[in-house]
Amino acid sequence: MVATVTIENLTVSQCLFDFIEKEALPGTAISSNHFWQQFSSIISDLSPQNQELLSTRDKLQASIDSYHKNNKALDFAHYKKFLTDINYLVPQVDNFNINTCNVDNELALMAGPQLVVPIMNARFALNAVNARWGSLYDALYGTDVISQEDGAEPGKAYNPVRGKKVIAFAKEYLDQVIPLVSGNHSQAVSYHLTEQQLMVSLADGQQSALKDPAAFIGFTGSINQPESLIFTHNGLHLILQFNSDSVIGQADAAGLSDVVLESALTTIMDCEDSVAAVDGEDKVLAYRNWLGLMTGNLSAKLNKNGKTITRSMNNDLNVQTITGDSVTLKGRSLMFVRNVGHLMTNNAIIDSQGNEVPEGILDAMITSLIALHDLKGNSEFSNSNEGSIYIVKPKMHGPEEVAFANTLFSRVEEALSLPQNTVKMGIMDEERRTSVNLKNCIFAAKDRVVFINTGFLDRTGDEIHTSMMAGPMARKADIKLTPWIGAYEDNNVDVGLACGFSQKAQIGKGMWPIPDQMANMIATKINHVEAGANTAWVPSPTAATLHALHYHRVNVFDLQKQLTKRNPANIDDILTIPLAENTNWSEAEINEELDNNCQGILGYVVRWIDHGVGCSKVPDINNVGLMEDRATLRISSQHIANWLTHNICTVEQVQASLEKMATIVDKQNADDKSYVAMSINFEESIAFKAAAALIFSGVEQPNGYTEPLLHQYRLEKKRQLS
Repeated sequence: MVATVTIENLTVSQCLFDFIEKEALPGTAISSNHFWQQFSSIISDLSPQNQELLSTRDKLQASIDSYHKNNKALDFAHYKKFLTDINYLVPQVDNFNINTCNVDNELALMAGPQLVVPIMNARFALNAVNARWGSLYDALYGTDVISQEDGAEPGKAYNPVRGKKVIAFAKEYLDQVIPLVSGNHSQAVSYHLTEQQLMVSLADGQQSALKDPAAFIGFTGSINQPESLIFTHNGLHLILQFNSDSVIGQADAAGLSDVVLESALTTIMDCEDSVAAVDGEDKVLAYRNWLGLMTGNLSAKLNKNGKTITRSMNNDLNVQTITGDSVTLKGRSLMFVRNVGHLMTNNAIIDSQGNEVPEGILDAMITSLIALHDLKGNSEFSNSNEGSIYIVKPKMHGPEEVAFANTLFSRVEEALSLPQNTVKMGIMDEERRTSVNLKNCIFAAKDRVVFINTGFLDRTGDEIHTSMMAGPMARKADIKLTPWIGAYEDNNVDVGLACGFSQKAQIGKGMWPIPDQMANMIATKINHVEAGANTAWVPSPTAATLHALHYHRVNVFDLQKQLTKRNPANIDDILTIPLAENTNWSEAEINEELDNNCQGILGYVVRWIDHGVGCSKVPDINNVGLMEDRATLRISSQHIANWLTHNICTVEQVQASLEKMATIVDKQNADDKSYVAMSINFEESIAFKAAAALIFSGVEQPNGYTEPLLHQYRLEKKRQLS
């Protein structure tokens, strides 16, 4: 039995109660009595509304299922009218601009990469918050962006041939973003400061200034012997570092030892899809790390090259200008916290009726309480210089649900004595009913919205589940080629710009899922910038540094001005269901699709259930490491459930694929000593049973979400382990 405390008609897990009383509340000027009274009132008032919204989801889904069962030949005009009649599609609001105030520059005036990390892992969280700055030399040297040809293989020892390629790449890049009046950076033999400007001495004896002298911000060290020179381009900063004692600096004519880029401008500290938090114990771990980030006290020990290192948050960078003034550059990424959506409850708190409290209400109150430490200056570091709290709210279906989140945030502000709209909202455009009503969704939070983005995987999972009864879906890879996805991506940008997001808030794009393929990312993720997004998700600090290159190639805010002139995306295209044009697949093709889906499901689920790992690099069926979280799981499980529903495959085929793929996943994890193989006993493996349930019970899962079953089986596993 879990120890609990009863207070203000709430039954609270002892560990959560102790955390709030002893760690979160002290220093906030919020008394214990006030906090629990207000929290209890919010839970009592808003839980029924939360449940009513979920009931609306179920009713809409039942209506859509019934429609497709009764209308096998889809007439699009009739279908669209039906969606309007049931209030799935709502009348669009008049034109407006968002009114969000007190937004930090990283969100409003700068464009750059965004990280999303599981907050339950302190080391990952610290790596992300410190990824505001990243070494371009290291990012190039350690990835496939630099080829291994001509003796440039990486190894344990430094390879000067590879290093030469890295330096050539970086200096060519410098020629593009901070070009010289004459010559180029590869010819530089010294960088020196005069009282007026930066000058560069070249190998042929010439002296050159920058083409844009205003790009030079300042320096560290002394004016006669600077340790670093700081520049700006397209609103992002970059640093040239000099160290003649380093191996790199000694070999460079100008003593240049590294190029450091401003990289992850923002990071989403995630309490949702990338974590496995199923009870009070797990929630406290997440909240404690968020508290450590807000107070600046979070640290993590790790072993590096045989030495124990303590990692903590980076300091700001103090830069001196030629005129003798000083400029402070933030040393850390600006942090959002992603709360959970409206669906799940958590046994960390039980209400007066004996019900688990909606987890979204739990997150909103406690993560905002913790963020008070930042607003009150209880840290040597500052997260928001504008006095705002940034919460990403995922998995909302339509404007009524956004309005509910807006009400929830207002109640939290009132409870914590915060000015109205202190808590800013990020809206994830990842559900179909939100996409087709996006303008209304933004309007419902127009005074606090600060972020919208697209997410292909969750959005596709909802696409499949919503139209589950319409017919068999295309093969998963082919879904990306159907009309709705391009319209969905364009619509997000079009609506955001029409609502005045440019230089006020973020328009974001989704994750690059293959962390070991950085050359591929460099070649293709520029598309997200060229689409008009002023941020996009990347899977690692290294990827953030490399993706930052794209924001120097494209001035996003200039591009956004041009995009406002194009014809907006068509809602009819977004409503086009990605059904298979024909289903005459061979048995081999069907089994290939099943194996691909089942292997991905099992590889992720076994870590979630057995180890409580909500996000990791999971090898796919071809042993390519992919960053996986619940969104990936949702699309794969729903895809098989759809094929089962329409008799494309049989239960026996799916079961056979699951068992075959479990053996493969077991082999892929053979080097993990803590791993328990599923194939030893399928009937006893909780992880295997969870994976199977996600498929065979997929049609019944609310909106196709994986959380209810994952939580159920993870709790069972925790009971087994205890």
